[in-house]
Amino acid sequence: MTPREIEVLGMLGSGLGNKAIAKHLHISEHTVKFHLSSIFQKLSVSSRTEAVAVGVRLGLIML
Repeated sequence: MTPREIEVLGMLGSGLGNKAIAKHLHISEHTVKFHLSSIFQKLSVSSRTEAVAVGVRLGLIML
């Protein structure tokens, strides 16, 4: 995963929505959705909750 994807995953783990993530990173909501799609594919998950759980298990993010 890219550093930006890990950053987005961490924000996801903090409970932020797409709009808040976009605002914090100064990117568009469309770009956030693109990153989330890539994260879901790379982690083989289908939901935000699952992505966070797998990210924690793999040591990519800390809660």
